[in-house]
Amino acid sequence: MDFLKKHYEKVLLGVVLLGLVVAVTFMLFKIGGDKQKLEDLRNSYIRKTAKTLTNLDLTMPEASLKRVGTLAMIDFTSTNRLFNPMAWVKTADGRLIPSGKTGPSSLIATNITALYLKLYFDSVSLAADNTPKYMLGVEKQNAKRVSDQQKRTTYVKMGEKLDTFKLVGVGGPPENPTNVVMESTETGDRVSVPKGEPPYKRVDGYQADLKYPPQPNRVMDKQRVGDTVNLNGEIYKIVAINPNEVVLKAQTNEKKWTIKAMSRTE
Repeated sequence: MDFLKKHYEKVLLGVVLLGLVVAVTFMLFKIGGDKQKLEDLRNSYIRKTAKTLTNLDLTMPEASLKRVGTLAMIDFTSTNRLFNPMAWVKTADGRLIPSGKTGPSSLIATNITALYLKLYFDSVSLAADNTPKYMLGVEKQNAKRVSDQQKRTTYVKMGEKLDTFKLVGVGGPPENPTNVVMESTETGDRVSVPKGEPPYKRVDGYQADLKYPPQPNRVMDKQRVGDTVNLNGEIYKIVAINPNEVVLKAQTNEKKWTIKAMSRTE
């Protein structure tokens, strides 16, 4: 106890120095550990392995580019009334209807009928000079005049003409042939006409039955090429009739209209 009383300052100083040594030693280990943690943290950010890039999904931008390259079809004629106000017209019976519902676009070809050229070989007899003469007939359903559309018959000898056909040959004995050969004086084509029925026939044109709904009960039957139709004061000429359509031409501006047929009769 006397030693501690005499040397307590030295003992206290030694304890303090020992604590400082321990503290310094601890700090050295602490600083080293912190440095290592900081280094590891730095390396984890700098040397981090990058993930492999995947293929980019370009579906949306490619679809957008395709839409940009597609021409936009905007109808400013039939559906848009801001820039194209719709006109109305009065029919003969006083009704008001849109102008788009009148004219050739509203015309209906209810039926198209074939018109035939028919050649007949009815009989054979002897002329006064004992040469054969043949009872032949021709029927031109497509002729312009009604009188020319009826069947016409006459006796024809070899080399003579019937209308636009000439007798150029017979099949079998001249006094009793099974058929005769006719040649067109217009085209030079030759056709064989059998004796009796049925006659030789070929399509020579068409006629159409037309209906115009904007004017109730307005029907125009048996219209042919060259005929004209009056639609709300406008004149249209029929310039062609095909098996499935009728072609009209306006007299004012020569614009053509094609009317599809609803049905066809042979």
